This record gives sequence, C-alpha cells and structure tokens, in this order.
Amino acid sequence: MNLDNIAQDFNSKLVKITNESQLEEARIEFLGKKGQITVLFSQLKDLSVDEKKSFGAKINILRQEVTSKITEKKEEFADESLNKQLISETLDVTAPTRPTKKALIHPISKVTSEIEEIFSNFGFNFAQGPEIEDDFHNFTALNIPEDHPARQMQDTFYLKNSKNLLRTHTSNTQIREMLEGQPPFKSCSLGRVFRRDSDQTHTPMFHQFEGFMVDEDVTMQNLRWILEKFLNEFFEIDNVELRFRPSFFPFTEPSAEVDIGYYKENGVIKIGKPKNPADQKFMEILGCGMIHENVLKNCNIDSAKYQGFAFGIGVERLAMLKYGINDLRMFFENDIRFLKHYGFEE
Repeated sequence: MNLDNIAQDFNSKLVKITNESQLEEARIEFLGKKGQITVLFSQLKDLSVDEKKSFGAKINILRQEVTSKITEKKEEFADESLNKQLISETLDVTAPTRPTKKALIHPISKVTSEIEEIFSNFGFNFAQGPEIEDDFHNFTALNIPEDHPARQMQDTFYLKNSKNLLRTHTSNTQIREMLEGQPPFKSCSLGRVFRRDSDQTHTPMFHQFEGFMVDEDVTMQNLRWILEKFLNEFFEIDNVELRFRPSFFPFTEPSAEVDIGYYKENGVIKIGKPKNPADQKFMEILGCGMIHENVLKNCNIDSAKYQGFAFGIGVERLAMLKYGINDLRMFFENDIRFLKHYGFEE
C-alpha cells in the first residue's frame, strides 16, 4: 500500500496522455469503482483506529491530487479544442454577406395581392372593417331576420358576456361604408371571417373577398361583366364560362349562386372551356345579387334613386382552384412542406 508508488505511477502516465479518451481511461484506472486509489479505502477495515485516521487522510489527499490533475488536463483539452474551432471558423467581416434563401409568399397572400391589383385597375377602392362586430352591422342592417339560422350558435362565434360576435362575413364593411358616406360606392373588402365549421372544405376561420357597387344605373349586367372580367384575369384565361343560378340571400334580391366552368385534364382541374363540349363541368364559386332595398334603407340610402350589386367569394377557394390545392386545412397547418411546395418567390 505504498501511496508514493501509486502517485508516481499516475504522474508517469499523465504526461503521456494526449487526448480525452486516454484521460478517461486513467481516471477509471485510479478513481473508478475498482481503481487503485478506491481499493485502498476497502483495506482500512484491517487497520487499528489510529491507523485508519492517519492512512485514510493520506488516501484522501492522494485522491484529491489525482482528481485535480485530471480536471486540469481535461480543461487543457477543452481549451485546445475551442482554439482549433475558433481558428477554423474565423469570419472575414470585410467579405460580402452570405447568400440567404429567399422567403416564400403564402398562397393566401399571393391571391390577396392579385385580387387587389385587378380590382384596383377596375377603379374599386379597398376598405377594412372590424373582425369583432355587433349584431346590427353583421346581421340586422343586412336584412337578416332574428330567427335566421345564420344567427344560431352553430354558425356564429358569440363573445362571452358580450353582445358582440366574430364577424361571419366581410359584409359588415359594406354596411359601414354606406352608413359613413354617400353614393356612388365602388368598394371592396378583404379579410378574415369566422364560422363554426371545420372539414376538408371548411375551416373556423377563412378569408373572404367582397365587392359592391351602388349608383343610379347599376344593373345585374354590370355585375356579370365585372365577375367575368375578374375571373378571366385571375385565372389568366380568355374563355371563362359562368352559370348564374337563382338563389336566396336576405341581403340581395334577386340573388344568384355562380358556377364556373371547368374540365379535368390528366386528373387535374382546369378552369375554362374544354375542346370537347361534353367534358364541360361546373362548380359553385361565389354568391351575388342586387343589394336588397331594405339594406339600402337601413343605410339611409334612397332605394328609389339608387341600386347596387354585391358579391362575395372565399379567397381560399380561389387559391385551391388556381393552384390545385385539395384540402382547405392545409393553408393553416403551418407545415413548412406546404409552403415549400406552394409558396411563391417575391
């Protein structure tokens, strides 16, 4: 049990260690569970009380010295590694900046920009309305009766302990525009709307685009021309086919649902007229109509002098049709793979 021999053995091996792996082997050899120094403590039981105190203290001193030297050596290796890293990773601050990957534009943002550009060229202005709305601007002013299904909890998000709600359409902007101004109006609104619905073609929050026009000589013919012109430019074709079907909306009379013509080519939906008329199909794309006289009266507009049209369409629906996206929920799942595939460079 010669402590000097153990210390000498450790020091001779320490000077030959060149890496952390060898250092760990030395630590185990001397300080591990079966290490040379650790084993000495098990031999104290064979000594007298006085010898235990004396020899135990010497073992502790040796263990502390060995531990200290191993720690110092370990720090030396860490410093060497850091210095090598700093040398290899130096940054030349005078060099040009590193090229970075361009950010991609979300399809919703892309479609929104396209809509704004097209309708600005048509002479429409764009207005914004609040997303938290009251009953009057969201329902009553739009000629929606108190017993209308749209008011029920399964369709509308009502705020707790409040008379307000999350708007179910952007028509509240139309009402505010007409209440705050005087005809003629030629305005659009784009924004988020909220309804209690969620599946492959519906989400609780989505984006709606709405346009309306009020003047003395506005007709259904003006409405059809605007929609045809817009959809031709948006889908970048010259032969959009629209089908107007009579429908009912409380805020328009007459009202129509508009179907757009499409065909399938290799399983992909194409907007427009096919070469073979038999391949022509239709799908609903928007709702529209002439603004109901009650809506004009609610906004203090003389319905005997002025008339107008209004239409509304989902921004996500436009994006799905133009870019071949088949699930509405993909827009909001924040999956980076979706943006990499459907995103656009600025």
